[in-house]
Amino acid sequence: MRVDLEHLPKPHQLFFKIKKSILILCTGNSCRSHLAEGLFKDLASDFFEVYSAGSKPAGFVHPKAIAVLKEIDIDISQNHSKHLDEFLNQNIDTVITVCGNADAACPSFPGQANRYHWGFPDPAHAGGSDEEILAVFRQVRDDIHRTIKAYLHGYRESNECVSRMEETLSSANLRL
Repeated sequence: MRVDLEHLPKPHQLFFKIKKSILILCTGNSCRSHLAEGLFKDLASDFFEVYSAGSKPAGFVHPKAIAVLKEIDIDISQNHSKHLDEFLNQNIDTVITVCGNADAACPSFPGQANRYHWGFPDPAHAGGSDEEILAVFRQVRDDIHRTIKAYLHGYRESNECVSRMEETLSSANLRL
């Protein structure tokens, strides 16, 4: 059997066509990392497989994290708290830490190409009335949402840049 290599996609063409994996880490994996996971999945499930975990998992997803995402029609009620060790043998392309403790405790993962730290305050430590606490959860949700949208804007722009470069080279009968 002979394989026609001319018609196979080039490695740079596959780069943006295969879903990349993102692991979002936080210490407890109960609030911020689940907010980010839910928002990422809602905004970019066509680009990414998204997971979350913690260095010291709380064992639950905070009910207020579930509630503030439900307000914007994102359901994370079936999520559960996981330990980052569950992902050590997986090829993770990007690791995003959302709290300082997880950033310090974060190991390297096989295949990891990118690592980012996006620090957000822990809404689980908010005090006050129920409505004041919910306001803190909403603020953190909205801050994470803005950060993810900015990240995705840059990701899509780089994807478009590669496509334009391929078109230019193709029109000049050149290849990457």
